[in-house]
Amino acid sequence: MGGSRLRLERLWHVARYLPLVWASLRRRRLRTAFTIGSIFIAFMLYALAGAMERAFERGVQQAGADRLMVQHKVSFILPLPESYLNRVRSVDGVLRVSSANWIGGYIKDIREQVPTFPVQAEAYLAMYPEFEIPRAQREAFLADRTGLLAGRAVAQAYGWKVGDVVPIKSEIYRRKDGSNVWDVTVRAIFDVRDGGDSRQLLLHYDYFNETLSDAQRDRIGWVMVQVPRPEQAPAVARRIDALFANSPAETKTQTEKAMTQGFMKQIGSIGAILGAVVTAVFFTMLLVSANTMAQSVRERTNEIGVLKTLGFGNGTILSLVLAESVLITAIGGILGMGAAWLLGLQLAIALQRFLPGFEVTPTTLVQGLVWVVMLGLVAGIWPAIQAMRLKIVDALRRD
Repeated sequence: MGGSRLRLERLWHVARYLPLVWASLRRRRLRTAFTIGSIFIAFMLYALAGAMERAFERGVQQAGADRLMVQHKVSFILPLPESYLNRVRSVDGVLRVSSANWIGGYIKDIREQVPTFPVQAEAYLAMYPEFEIPRAQREAFLADRTGLLAGRAVAQAYGWKVGDVVPIKSEIYRRKDGSNVWDVTVRAIFDVRDGGDSRQLLLHYDYFNETLSDAQRDRIGWVMVQVPRPEQAPAVARRIDALFANSPAETKTQTEKAMTQGFMKQIGSIGAILGAVVTAVFFTMLLVSANTMAQSVRERTNEIGVLKTLGFGNGTILSLVLAESVLITAIGGILGMGAAWLLGLQLAIALQRFLPGFEVTPTTLVQGLVWVVMLGLVAGIWPAIQAMRLKIVDALRRD
Protein backbone atom coordinates (compact mmCIF):
# COMPACT_ATOMS: atom_id res chain seq x y z
CA MET A 1 0.00 0.00 0.00
CA GLY A 2 2.81 2.36 0.91
CA GLY A 3 4.69 1.50 -2.31
CA SER A 4 1.67 2.31 -4.47
CA ARG A 5 1.17 5.59 -2.71
CA LEU A 6 4.83 6.47 -3.24
CA ARG A 7 4.58 5.74 -6.97
CA LEU A 8 1.46 7.89 -7.28
CA GLU A 9 3.22 10.72 -5.50
CA ARG A 10 6.14 10.47 -7.93
CA LEU A 11 3.81 10.52 -10.93
CA TRP A 12 2.05 13.59 -9.56
CA HIS A 13 5.43 15.17 -8.89
CA VAL A 14 6.43 14.67 -12.54
CA ALA A 15 3.02 15.80 -13.82
CA ARG A 16 3.53 19.14 -12.09
CA TYR A 17 6.46 19.78 -14.42
CA LEU A 18 4.71 18.93 -17.73
CA PRO A 19 4.76 22.62 -18.74
CA LEU A 20 8.54 22.49 -18.34
CA VAL A 21 8.69 19.34 -20.52
CA TRP A 22 6.51 21.00 -23.15
CA ALA A 23 8.73 24.08 -23.15
CA SER A 24 11.75 21.84 -23.77
CA LEU A 25 10.07 20.37 -26.87
CA ARG A 26 9.44 23.85 -28.23
CA ARG A 27 13.07 24.86 -27.78
CA ARG A 28 14.06 23.58 -31.27
CA ARG A 29 10.75 23.50 -33.07
CA LEU A 30 12.04 22.48 -36.48
CA ARG A 31 14.03 19.57 -35.06
CA THR A 32 11.06 18.50 -32.96
CA ALA A 33 8.79 18.68 -36.00
CA PHE A 34 11.09 16.46 -38.05
CA THR A 35 11.36 13.95 -35.21
CA ILE A 36 7.58 13.84 -34.77
CA GLY A 37 7.26 13.45 -38.53
CA SER A 38 9.52 10.39 -38.58
CA ILE A 39 7.60 8.84 -35.69
CA PHE A 40 4.31 9.68 -37.44
CA ILE A 41 5.37 7.79 -40.58
CA ALA A 42 6.71 4.84 -38.59
CA PHE A 43 3.50 4.26 -36.65
CA MET A 44 1.26 4.89 -39.66
CA LEU A 45 3.16 2.18 -41.55
CA TYR A 46 2.97 -0.06 -38.49
CA ALA A 47 -0.82 0.16 -38.30
CA LEU A 48 -1.32 -0.25 -42.07
CA ALA A 49 1.07 -3.21 -42.16
CA GLY A 50 -0.94 -4.83 -39.39
CA ALA A 51 -4.13 -4.35 -41.40
CA MET A 52 -2.49 -5.85 -44.49
CA GLU A 53 -1.21 -8.90 -42.60
CA ARG A 54 -4.63 -9.43 -41.04
CA ALA A 55 -6.25 -9.34 -44.49
CA PHE A 56 -3.90 -12.02 -45.82
CA GLU A 57 -4.26 -14.23 -42.77
CA ARG A 58 -8.02 -14.03 -42.65
CA GLY A 59 -8.48 -16.51 -45.49
CA VAL A 60 -6.25 -19.01 -43.71
CA GLN A 61 -8.13 -18.63 -40.43
CA GLN A 62 -11.50 -19.18 -42.10
CA ALA A 63 -10.44 -22.31 -43.98
CA GLY A 64 -12.32 -25.38 -42.80
CA ALA A 65 -10.46 -28.06 -40.84
CA ASP A 66 -13.02 -30.70 -41.96
CA ARG A 67 -12.54 -29.98 -45.67
CA LEU A 68 -9.87 -31.55 -47.86
CA MET A 69 -8.60 -30.35 -51.23
CA VAL A 70 -7.52 -32.94 -53.80
CA GLN A 71 -5.29 -31.54 -56.54
CA HIS A 72 -2.89 -32.84 -59.18
CA LYS A 73 0.31 -33.99 -57.52
CA VAL A 74 2.56 -32.20 -60.00
CA SER A 75 0.93 -28.78 -60.00
CA PHE A 76 -2.20 -27.03 -58.85
CA ILE A 77 -2.81 -25.74 -62.38
CA LEU A 78 -3.01 -29.22 -63.96
CA PRO A 79 -6.58 -30.57 -64.27
CA LEU A 80 -7.97 -33.87 -63.05
CA PRO A 81 -10.39 -36.17 -64.91
CA GLU A 82 -14.02 -35.64 -63.97
CA SER A 83 -14.26 -39.36 -63.24
CA TYR A 84 -12.20 -38.78 -60.09
CA LEU A 85 -15.30 -37.34 -58.42
CA ASN A 86 -17.14 -40.67 -58.16
CA ARG A 87 -13.97 -42.52 -57.23
CA VAL A 88 -13.27 -40.09 -54.36
CA ARG A 89 -16.89 -40.32 -53.29
CA SER A 90 -16.44 -44.07 -52.74
CA VAL A 91 -13.50 -43.65 -50.32
CA ASP A 92 -14.24 -44.64 -46.72
CA GLY A 93 -14.74 -41.60 -44.47
CA VAL A 94 -15.83 -39.20 -47.23
CA LEU A 95 -19.03 -37.31 -46.36
CA ARG A 96 -19.48 -34.97 -49.33
CA VAL A 97 -17.68 -34.29 -52.59
CA SER A 98 -17.70 -31.39 -55.01
CA SER A 99 -15.26 -29.94 -57.51
CA ALA A 100 -14.21 -26.53 -58.75
CA ASN A 101 -12.49 -25.09 -61.81
CA TRP A 102 -10.52 -21.86 -61.94
CA ILE A 103 -11.65 -20.33 -65.21
CA GLY A 104 -9.85 -16.98 -65.11
CA GLY A 105 -13.21 -15.23 -64.92
CA TYR A 106 -13.70 -11.54 -65.52
CA ILE A 107 -16.59 -9.22 -66.32
CA LYS A 108 -15.27 -6.27 -68.28
CA ASP A 109 -11.50 -5.96 -68.02
CA ILE A 110 -9.27 -9.02 -68.17
CA ARG A 111 -6.92 -7.27 -65.75
CA GLU A 112 -9.66 -7.34 -63.09
CA GLN A 113 -10.33 -11.02 -62.66
CA VAL A 114 -13.05 -12.23 -60.32
CA PRO A 115 -12.73 -15.66 -58.64
CA THR A 116 -15.28 -17.67 -60.64
CA PHE A 117 -15.86 -21.39 -60.07
CA PRO A 118 -18.14 -23.93 -61.78
CA VAL A 119 -19.14 -26.35 -58.98
CA GLN A 120 -21.56 -29.12 -58.06
CA ALA A 121 -23.75 -26.52 -56.46
CA GLU A 122 -25.85 -28.48 -53.97
CA ALA A 123 -22.89 -30.39 -52.48
CA TYR A 124 -20.69 -27.30 -52.51
CA LEU A 125 -23.17 -25.18 -50.55
CA ALA A 126 -23.69 -28.00 -48.06
CA MET A 127 -19.92 -28.04 -47.48
CA TYR A 128 -19.76 -24.28 -46.93
CA PRO A 129 -22.47 -23.42 -44.36
CA GLU A 130 -20.76 -20.05 -43.78
CA PHE A 131 -22.33 -18.87 -47.05
CA GLU A 132 -25.47 -16.99 -46.00
CA ILE A 133 -28.12 -17.03 -48.74
CA PRO A 134 -31.82 -16.19 -48.47
CA ARG A 135 -33.78 -19.44 -48.72
CA ALA A 136 -35.83 -18.44 -51.78
CA GLN A 137 -32.72 -17.26 -53.64
CA ARG A 138 -30.86 -20.46 -52.78
CA GLU A 139 -33.64 -22.61 -54.16
CA ALA A 140 -33.84 -20.46 -57.30
CA PHE A 141 -30.12 -20.84 -57.93
CA LEU A 142 -30.18 -24.61 -57.44
CA ALA A 143 -33.16 -24.94 -59.78
CA ASP A 144 -31.64 -22.91 -62.65
CA ARG A 145 -28.75 -24.62 -64.46
CA THR A 146 -27.79 -21.31 -66.05
CA GLY A 147 -28.04 -19.46 -62.75
CA LEU A 148 -25.26 -17.53 -61.01
CA LEU A 149 -24.54 -17.26 -57.29
CA ALA A 150 -22.77 -13.94 -56.73
CA GLY A 151 -20.90 -12.78 -53.66
CA ARG A 152 -22.10 -9.55 -52.12
CA ALA A 153 -18.79 -7.78 -52.79
CA VAL A 154 -18.93 -8.57 -56.52
CA ALA A 155 -22.62 -7.73 -56.83
CA GLN A 156 -22.09 -4.35 -55.21
CA ALA A 157 -19.01 -3.62 -57.33
CA TYR A 158 -20.93 -4.15 -60.57
CA GLY A 159 -24.37 -3.01 -59.41
CA TRP A 160 -26.02 -6.41 -59.92
CA LYS A 161 -29.34 -7.46 -58.47
CA VAL A 162 -31.25 -10.74 -58.48
CA GLY A 163 -32.68 -11.41 -61.94
CA ASP A 164 -30.00 -9.55 -63.92
CA VAL A 165 -28.47 -11.36 -66.90
CA VAL A 166 -24.71 -10.81 -66.83
CA PRO A 167 -21.81 -11.91 -69.06
CA ILE A 168 -19.07 -14.00 -67.46
CA LYS A 169 -15.90 -14.15 -69.56
CA SER A 170 -13.07 -16.65 -69.25
CA GLU A 171 -9.40 -16.18 -69.98
CA ILE A 172 -8.83 -19.96 -70.07
CA TYR A 173 -11.89 -21.76 -71.43
CA ARG A 174 -13.77 -21.52 -74.75
CA ARG A 175 -17.27 -22.54 -75.77
CA LYS A 176 -17.92 -24.89 -78.69
CA ASP A 177 -18.54 -21.90 -80.94
CA GLY A 178 -15.20 -20.33 -79.98
CA SER A 179 -16.73 -17.65 -77.74
CA ASN A 180 -15.43 -17.06 -74.21
CA VAL A 181 -18.63 -15.48 -72.87
CA TRP A 182 -21.31 -17.18 -70.77
CA ASP A 183 -24.55 -15.24 -70.23
CA VAL A 184 -25.95 -16.26 -66.87
CA THR A 185 -28.72 -15.01 -64.61
CA VAL A 186 -28.05 -13.77 -61.10
CA ARG A 187 -30.32 -15.99 -59.02
CA ALA A 188 -28.84 -15.39 -55.59
CA ILE A 189 -26.46 -13.09 -53.72
CA PHE A 190 -24.58 -14.42 -50.71
CA ASP A 191 -22.75 -13.02 -47.71
CA VAL A 192 -20.11 -14.86 -45.70
CA ARG A 193 -20.53 -15.28 -41.97
CA ASP A 194 -18.35 -13.07 -39.75
CA GLY A 195 -17.54 -10.70 -42.60
CA GLY A 196 -15.60 -13.25 -44.67
CA ASP A 197 -14.60 -12.99 -48.31
CA SER A 198 -17.67 -12.73 -50.56
CA ARG A 199 -15.63 -11.91 -53.66
CA GLN A 200 -16.65 -15.04 -55.56
CA LEU A 201 -18.97 -16.21 -58.33
CA LEU A 202 -20.37 -19.75 -58.57
CA LEU A 203 -21.72 -21.44 -61.71
CA HIS A 204 -23.24 -24.87 -62.25
CA TYR A 205 -20.51 -27.25 -63.40
CA ASP A 206 -22.81 -29.43 -65.54
CA TYR A 207 -24.03 -26.46 -67.57
CA PHE A 208 -20.53 -25.01 -67.92
CA ASN A 209 -19.01 -28.37 -68.91
CA GLU A 210 -21.53 -29.17 -71.62
CA THR A 211 -20.86 -25.86 -73.38
CA LEU A 212 -17.10 -26.45 -73.65
CA SER A 213 -15.11 -27.64 -76.63
CA ASP A 214 -14.23 -31.34 -76.73
CA ALA A 215 -10.61 -30.62 -75.78
CA GLN A 216 -11.58 -28.92 -72.50
CA ARG A 217 -14.63 -30.92 -71.48
CA ASP A 218 -14.81 -33.34 -68.54
CA ARG A 219 -11.89 -31.77 -66.66
CA ILE A 220 -11.96 -30.44 -63.11
CA GLY A 221 -9.46 -28.22 -61.35
CA TRP A 222 -9.59 -29.86 -57.91
CA VAL A 223 -11.89 -31.88 -55.70
CA MET A 224 -13.28 -30.65 -52.37
CA VAL A 225 -13.96 -33.36 -49.80
CA GLN A 226 -15.76 -33.01 -46.50
CA VAL A 227 -15.14 -35.48 -43.68
CA PRO A 228 -17.39 -36.05 -40.66
CA ARG A 229 -14.76 -34.91 -38.13
CA PRO A 230 -11.52 -32.92 -38.53
CA GLU A 231 -9.43 -35.62 -36.84
CA GLN A 232 -10.37 -38.02 -39.66
CA ALA A 233 -8.86 -35.75 -42.32
CA PRO A 234 -5.27 -37.16 -42.36
CA ALA A 235 -6.45 -40.79 -42.75
CA VAL A 236 -8.93 -39.91 -45.50
CA ALA A 237 -6.28 -37.89 -47.33
CA ARG A 238 -3.93 -40.90 -47.33
CA ARG A 239 -6.68 -43.18 -48.69
CA ILE A 240 -7.48 -40.79 -51.52
CA ASP A 241 -3.86 -40.41 -52.59
CA ALA A 242 -3.35 -44.18 -52.39
CA LEU A 243 -6.36 -44.66 -54.68
CA PHE A 244 -4.67 -42.71 -57.47
CA ALA A 245 -1.09 -43.83 -56.87
CA ASN A 246 0.77 -44.73 -60.09
CA SER A 247 -2.08 -43.33 -62.23
CA PRO A 248 -1.45 -40.81 -65.05
CA ALA A 249 -2.78 -38.08 -62.75
CA GLU A 250 -1.63 -38.77 -59.20
CA THR A 251 -3.10 -36.60 -56.48
CA LYS A 252 -1.99 -34.57 -53.50
CA THR A 253 -4.60 -34.25 -50.77
CA GLN A 254 -4.37 -31.79 -47.89
CA THR A 255 -6.67 -29.82 -45.66
CA GLU A 256 -8.16 -26.62 -47.00
CA LYS A 257 -6.21 -24.65 -44.40
CA ALA A 258 -2.89 -26.23 -45.42
CA MET A 259 -3.64 -25.56 -49.07
CA THR A 260 -4.45 -21.93 -48.36
CA GLN A 261 -1.25 -21.54 -46.36
CA GLY A 262 0.74 -23.12 -49.19
CA PHE A 263 -0.79 -20.72 -51.68
CA MET A 264 0.13 -17.80 -49.46
CA LYS A 265 3.72 -19.03 -49.21
CA GLN A 266 3.96 -19.03 -53.00
CA ILE A 267 3.72 -15.26 -52.97
CA GLY A 268 6.05 -14.96 -50.00
CA SER A 269 5.74 -14.89 -46.25
CA ILE A 270 3.58 -11.82 -45.89
CA GLY A 271 4.06 -11.64 -42.14
CA ALA A 272 7.85 -11.87 -42.42
CA ILE A 273 8.03 -9.26 -45.17
CA LEU A 274 5.81 -6.78 -43.36
CA GLY A 275 7.60 -7.49 -40.08
CA ALA A 276 10.97 -6.75 -41.66
CA VAL A 277 9.71 -3.48 -43.11
CA VAL A 278 8.18 -2.34 -39.81
CA THR A 279 11.30 -3.36 -37.86
CA ALA A 280 13.54 -1.34 -40.19
CA VAL A 281 11.23 1.68 -39.91
CA PHE A 282 11.07 1.44 -36.11
CA PHE A 283 14.83 1.06 -35.81
CA THR A 284 15.36 4.19 -37.92
CA MET A 285 12.77 6.05 -35.87
CA LEU A 286 14.50 4.95 -32.66
CA LEU A 287 17.84 6.32 -33.87
CA VAL A 288 16.26 9.64 -34.83
CA SER A 289 14.44 9.96 -31.49
CA ALA A 290 17.49 9.00 -29.45
CA ASN A 291 19.64 11.51 -31.34
CA THR A 292 17.07 14.24 -30.76
CA MET A 293 16.99 13.55 -27.03
CA ALA A 294 20.78 13.38 -26.78
CA GLN A 295 21.15 16.75 -28.51
CA SER A 296 18.42 18.23 -26.37
CA VAL A 297 20.15 17.16 -23.14
CA ARG A 298 23.54 18.44 -24.31
CA GLU A 299 22.07 21.83 -25.18
CA ARG A 300 20.47 22.11 -21.73
CA THR A 301 23.47 21.10 -19.64
CA ASN A 302 23.58 24.46 -17.83
CA GLU A 303 19.83 24.41 -17.26
CA ILE A 304 20.04 20.94 -15.73
CA GLY A 305 22.76 22.19 -13.41
CA VAL A 306 20.54 25.10 -12.35
CA LEU A 307 17.61 22.71 -11.72
CA LYS A 308 19.81 20.55 -9.50
CA THR A 309 21.01 23.65 -7.68
CA LEU A 310 17.36 24.55 -7.01
CA GLY A 311 16.76 21.16 -5.40
CA PHE A 312 15.63 18.92 -8.25
CA GLY A 313 16.76 15.40 -7.33
CA ASN A 314 18.36 12.86 -9.67
CA GLY A 315 15.11 10.91 -9.86
CA THR A 316 13.19 13.99 -10.93
CA ILE A 317 15.75 14.87 -13.61
CA LEU A 318 15.62 11.29 -14.92
CA SER A 319 11.81 11.36 -14.99
CA LEU A 320 11.68 14.74 -16.77
CA VAL A 321 13.95 13.60 -19.62
CA LEU A 322 12.07 10.31 -19.99
CA ALA A 323 8.76 12.18 -19.94
CA GLU A 324 10.01 14.42 -22.74
CA SER A 325 11.08 11.39 -24.80
CA VAL A 326 7.79 9.56 -24.27
CA LEU A 327 5.79 12.72 -25.00
CA ILE A 328 7.48 13.35 -28.33
CA THR A 329 7.01 9.69 -29.29
CA ALA A 330 3.39 9.75 -28.15
CA ILE A 331 2.54 12.81 -30.26
CA GLY A 332 3.98 11.27 -33.42
CA GLY A 333 2.71 7.78 -32.68
CA ILE A 334 -0.87 8.76 -31.85
CA LEU A 335 -1.09 11.06 -34.86
CA GLY A 336 0.37 8.34 -37.09
CA MET A 337 -2.02 5.63 -35.91
CA GLY A 338 -4.92 8.05 -36.12
CA ALA A 339 -4.02 8.80 -39.73
CA ALA A 340 -3.68 5.06 -40.43
CA TRP A 341 -7.13 4.43 -38.95
CA LEU A 342 -8.74 7.11 -41.12
CA LEU A 343 -6.82 5.95 -44.19
CA GLY A 344 -7.75 2.36 -43.38
CA LEU A 345 -11.46 3.21 -43.56
CA GLN A 346 -10.99 4.49 -47.11
CA LEU A 347 -8.66 1.66 -48.18
CA ALA A 348 -11.07 -0.94 -46.80
CA ILE A 349 -13.66 0.27 -49.32
CA ALA A 350 -11.18 0.48 -52.20
CA LEU A 351 -9.67 -2.95 -51.45
CA GLN A 352 -12.94 -4.75 -50.67
CA ARG A 353 -12.73 -6.75 -53.89
CA PHE A 354 -9.13 -7.81 -53.32
CA LEU A 355 -8.48 -7.77 -49.55
CA PRO A 356 -11.87 -7.97 -47.81
CA GLY A 357 -10.26 -8.38 -44.39
CA PHE A 358 -8.27 -5.13 -44.54
CA GLU A 359 -8.93 -3.24 -41.29
CA VAL A 360 -6.97 -1.27 -38.72
CA THR A 361 -8.29 -2.96 -35.59
CA PRO A 362 -8.50 -1.60 -32.03
CA THR A 363 -6.06 -4.35 -31.01
CA THR A 364 -3.46 -2.95 -33.41
CA LEU A 365 -3.98 0.54 -32.01
CA VAL A 366 -3.62 -0.64 -28.40
CA GLN A 367 -0.46 -2.56 -29.26
CA GLY A 368 0.79 0.57 -30.99
CA LEU A 369 0.30 2.58 -27.82
CA VAL A 370 2.39 0.04 -25.92
CA TRP A 371 5.12 0.42 -28.54
CA VAL A 372 4.88 4.21 -28.20
CA VAL A 373 5.71 4.04 -24.50
CA MET A 374 8.41 1.39 -24.90
CA LEU A 375 10.20 3.14 -27.76
CA GLY A 376 9.93 6.48 -25.98
CA LEU A 377 11.57 5.02 -22.89
CA VAL A 378 14.30 3.27 -24.90
CA ALA A 379 15.08 6.41 -26.92
CA GLY A 380 15.34 8.55 -23.79
CA ILE A 381 16.92 6.22 -21.26
CA TRP A 382 20.60 6.90 -22.01
CA PRO A 383 20.27 10.72 -22.29
CA ALA A 384 18.19 10.62 -19.10
CA ILE A 385 20.87 8.64 -17.25
CA GLN A 386 23.54 11.07 -18.46
CA ALA A 387 21.45 14.00 -17.22
CA MET A 388 20.87 12.30 -13.86
CA ARG A 389 24.58 11.61 -13.37
CA LEU A 390 25.60 15.13 -14.31
CA LYS A 391 27.33 16.91 -11.44
CA ILE A 392 26.28 20.47 -10.64
CA VAL A 393 29.85 21.81 -10.87
CA ASP A 394 30.44 20.18 -14.28
CA ALA A 395 27.09 21.35 -15.60
CA LEU A 396 27.57 25.00 -14.62
CA ARG A 397 31.15 24.99 -15.90
CA ARG A 398 30.11 24.11 -19.49
CA ASP A 399 29.24 26.84 -21.95
